[in-house]
Amino acid sequence: MSSALIGKLPVIGIPVDVKTIENKPFHAVGEKYIHAVCKGSGTFPLLIPANIIEDNPLALSSMIHLFDGIFLPGSVSNVHPERYGQGFEYEGQLTDTKRDNTTFELIRLALANEIPLLGACRGFQEINTAMGGSLFQQVHKQEGYLDHREDLSKSNEGQYAVAHDIEITAGGLLASLFKSPSHQVNSLHGQGIDRLADGLSIEATSPDGLVEAFSITDAAAFSLGVQWHPEWRVEQDELSTAIFKAFGEAASARQQSKHTNQIQDAR
Repeated sequence: MSSALIGKLPVIGIPVDVKTIENKPFHAVGEKYIHAVCKGSGTFPLLIPANIIEDNPLALSSMIHLFDGIFLPGSVSNVHPERYGQGFEYEGQLTDTKRDNTTFELIRLALANEIPLLGACRGFQEINTAMGGSLFQQVHKQEGYLDHREDLSKSNEGQYAVAHDIEITAGGLLASLFKSPSHQVNSLHGQGIDRLADGLSIEATSPDGLVEAFSITDAAAFSLGVQWHPEWRVEQDELSTAIFKAFGEAASARQQSKHTNQIQDAR
């Protein structure tokens, strides 16, 4: 893609994971997330290395102006429980502290600079934790809650199939994007929100009452976190389409505002 075309598209920053492949560390993000940003929001994805804070503590703050939106994708890893004052509840829990360091700073910078923010699954949990909330490490072991984990014996299609309804909060951001009061979503997570952070507004819940979506109450720009995976079948699922379309429109507005300000500053 030419630099001229990139300059015409809003730029979405996507933090990556650190994964071990053949005993070597790689920085990676699922292709489905990149596809959803490109096709669903009509923007240009720019991947953000996960060790950027360690290599240069000021790197993110110096480059945040490049982004017209931040998308926090899902991952097989979880937010480190120390981030919300807990120890590990079970052995074998995957974490990625380099990603934590990067995403927590990105969330802070996005809010401070009025940059649109969208989080899915792990990204949803990162926003809640970064703002002072906490997580259930094992939702299925909490009294009264469903087992929200995927069936690993099934194919990808089966794992990402719709699993339960969500009830969309009337009068909220999600309700403004999607007129139906409920919708069926997929469910592929073992962790979930325990204590919702102050400053977050519930946008949807699952049948057991688990928070499935929230917005940042006083955010100056678009801000939404969802527990499910809207990137899956983004062009077929109406709610997923609406979410990424709204995110793209907010990023476009951010880009236009920057352009207008640059013109005014040049005068």
